[in-house]
Amino acid sequence: MSTQNSKSTKHTPYVPVNTQMREFTFKAIFLGLILAIILGAANAYLGLKAGMTVAATFPAAVIAMAILKPFKGTILEENMARTTGAVGEALAAGAIFTIPAFILAGVWDNFDYFKSTMLMLVGGVLGVLFIILLRRTLIEDESLPYPESKACAEIVKAGQSGQSGGKYVFWSMGLAALIELFKNENGFRFVKDSVNGFFNFSSSKIALLNSKSIIIERLSETGEKIQAQFSYKGGMFLQSPAASPAFLGVGYIIGFRLAAITFSGGVFGWIFLMPIVLFLLSSQLEPFALSQDWITVAKAAYSSTVKPIAVGGMLVGAFNTLFRMRKSLFSGISHGIQDIRQASGNKTEKVRTDKDLPFGMTILAIGILVICIIFVYKSFSINWGSAVLAAVIMTLAGFIFAAVAGYLVGIIGSSSNPISGLTLSTLLIAALLMVLVGMKGDPGVAAVLAVASVVCCVAGVAGDMMQDLKVGYLLGGTPWKMQLGVIMGVIAASLVMVIPIMLLHNAYGLGSDALPAPQAGLMAMMSKGIVGGDMAWPLVIAGMFFGIALILIGSPSPMLISVGMYLPFNTTSAIFIGGIIKYIVDKRAEKKIKNEDDKNQVENTGLLLASGLVAGEALTGIILAALVVANVNLKTLIGLPESFDGLWWLSIAVFLLIGYILIKYPLNKLRTDKK
Repeated sequence: MSTQNSKSTKHTPYVPVNTQMREFTFKAIFLGLILAIILGAANAYLGLKAGMTVAATFPAAVIAMAILKPFKGTILEENMARTTGAVGEALAAGAIFTIPAFILAGVWDNFDYFKSTMLMLVGGVLGVLFIILLRRTLIEDESLPYPESKACAEIVKAGQSGQSGGKYVFWSMGLAALIELFKNENGFRFVKDSVNGFFNFSSSKIALLNSKSIIIERLSETGEKIQAQFSYKGGMFLQSPAASPAFLGVGYIIGFRLAAITFSGGVFGWIFLMPIVLFLLSSQLEPFALSQDWITVAKAAYSSTVKPIAVGGMLVGAFNTLFRMRKSLFSGISHGIQDIRQASGNKTEKVRTDKDLPFGMTILAIGILVICIIFVYKSFSINWGSAVLAAVIMTLAGFIFAAVAGYLVGIIGSSSNPISGLTLSTLLIAALLMVLVGMKGDPGVAAVLAVASVVCCVAGVAGDMMQDLKVGYLLGGTPWKMQLGVIMGVIAASLVMVIPIMLLHNAYGLGSDALPAPQAGLMAMMSKGIVGGDMAWPLVIAGMFFGIALILIGSPSPMLISVGMYLPFNTTSAIFIGGIIKYIVDKRAEKKIKNEDDKNQVENTGLLLASGLVAGEALTGIILAALVVANVNLKTLIGLPESFDGLWWLSIAVFLLIGYILIKYPLNKLRTDKK
């Protein structure tokens, strides 16, 4: 018997190995497919608006338990539905980082449904297939703690005694949906989401002393040296926090520290850098402000000056993340190579909880998908040689980063999986190689983004799959059934994922304040800059040095700070308020928590409430976007004038209500359990 099999016999899952229990059933798979579509669409909305997604494993587990309970679903059916459903979020994370970049880079005028779907489908399925080759080594590595997997397994076990927590997810979803209906610009708009303001500064003068060019010019005209003076008039553009249940939920989920880091980027960009930009460019911008308004001009100036600096910071932040994880990266790669060798020669009979999909079938499926993607890449690059090169880069990078993603999930969980950093590395390699083989212009940019899209989906799905397989390992699930369920979930999510992205783009516009899509903007700018030669390099390089400076002073996350600079100020400030709420809960709870169970009760209740807020607003936002595309105006239906823009004081009520819920119910759950 191999060493790995001897390890597996020492592990005792929650459901014993020899137990025959319903698992791969129609109701479990059907529910999982619905969840994959819904959670995928919700996270696509959140990622395009807030620049981050939230792990779907926990809400998927709770929803699966709540829905399957009346149908007498087994714990393994619940596990199957959760595993199949959670992959929608992972695919969404891969999709929103790259697919919108085709629009932002100007390669596409409109979304290409077939190409977008193929990129997501191939990337998602390859992520599952690569993890099949890596599963045993990563699952049985004693050095990997799998924090989120173990927490999810405990939630599922607690659910067997009726403590699913499903009510928290569902009614917080309903509350967020109701708020979004009355807040969204495409809804009834009773609540004013955010208040904008521009504050003018008085005129100032800067004396330019010892400026040779000016002195020489004056000498040639008048024959005497004079002191040159220029007048400047700038200002500051400010926004109040967005009254968004989703942003408050995100801030609560990521916690005070990460929310504060993200907000610091917003403060640096909007309150520090932007007044400087307006001060120095006021004479050039003032004519535009007279024909429009200073708020519009300030936003445009910010996009063309500060955002490229943020992109440079994101670039350095991404590579800094990979560098800090270099030991884990190399360990993940070596484990992956070792596991392929062992899997190909291992003929030992395996128990139910150790059976994967057949190794030979997996390799054959990988080969077929690589051949298919060559034809897809040919449609982008118009060149067979570059298409084959792109497929080779994608396959090698995909497998390496699948191993890396799976390994990192075992250490830090899927919520912190550095997908954007892995994708950016692939994009840079692909872009440089495309330039070397003579691929330039839009075809070269499209080919680079196509490679990055597949690899991003591979890394996202591989990390999520590894987390879910570990949960199944702890509960006693059958690996090959879970793998087949996830492949079905990937297919379902891929077929519909581009639709909500298209609806959101048509309703709000990618790259706008309502839909900033920061990671996609980064991918678009880098691909165009390298392949197309179209980049504001001085500003990007300045941002890179800013990122380096942050690293030198020991900043915890240059990437998050740069993302905070890229996002609208009302987004980062709302996320920060969510983090403050979580800080209040933690401080009030720590005085009453006596053991680990108490801590888990508070954490899980708050997490479920916040997840429901995210999903409720996101799904409602997508529905309202669909109504816009269908030319349905809710304001006119109830007789509201188009000019009505909502009441600002109702947004304060939203903050108070959400804050009250997120503070009271986790702490109230703790008090109830103590009784």
